[in-house]
Amino acid sequence: MIFKDITFPTPQENILYDNVLLELAEQGSAGEALRFWESQELFIVLGRIGDPAVDLRVEKVLADRIPVLRRSSGGGTVLQGKGCLNYTLVLSKERPEIHDLRRSYQFILGRIITALKVLKVDAVCRPLSDIALTQNNKKISGNAQKRSKKFVLHHGTLLYGFDLKKIENYLTMPKDVPEYRQNRSHSDFVANIPATADALKQEIQKSFSVTQEENRLSSAEKECLQHFRKLPNVTLEIAG
Repeated sequence: MIFKDITFPTPQENILYDNVLLELAEQGSAGEALRFWESQELFIVLGRIGDPAVDLRVEKVLADRIPVLRRSSGGGTVLQGKGCLNYTLVLSKERPEIHDLRRSYQFILGRIITALKVLKVDAVCRPLSDIALTQNNKKISGNAQKRSKKFVLHHGTLLYGFDLKKIENYLTMPKDVPEYRQNRSHSDFVANIPATADALKQEIQKSFSVTQEENRLSSAEKECLQHFRKLPNVTLEIAG
């Protein structure tokens, strides 16, 4: 598995590059990868079928000119920015633990929880795809997947220093919520991990047994990224 700690200047490029990693793996010109990235710009990302009219406080989003993008994986709508670490995994379906959807979440989130324990963070998986603090059941990580023919693209977030109050400014209460949320508001439901981004990266790398690090784009990645940039609406609609 190759490790990539690559963050692009814009949210759009960061979203597209994850798709590049999956596309090249599917083509056979790349393999499994673990990537970290973190946007310094506040933006909103919808899941594959998310509805901005339902998920967003549209007037506030437009007034503050918050970019709104769409990722290729499922899951809910998320506000991102500084203090929200993204981890991306491209994993082969030849792994028995990855071929099945539910089992793949158990495997991946289990590895993340193992890394957190090293950092003295006691966390637990909450079905199907969340990680929460054991003590207060507050969500610290949301996860989603795009499952292609040969590989799975897994998106995950880890809150470690995010301004949580901003979530209520731009996101409505989701229509479908997990039982463990217990009707809590955004600010009462989410929490930051008491750890640094560097510490999180280090322990997650160990947990997934990363063997090689590449922090430069290959020629194939550059070409594929340029192709995706030219596709209409590949990252969705931009509010404002």
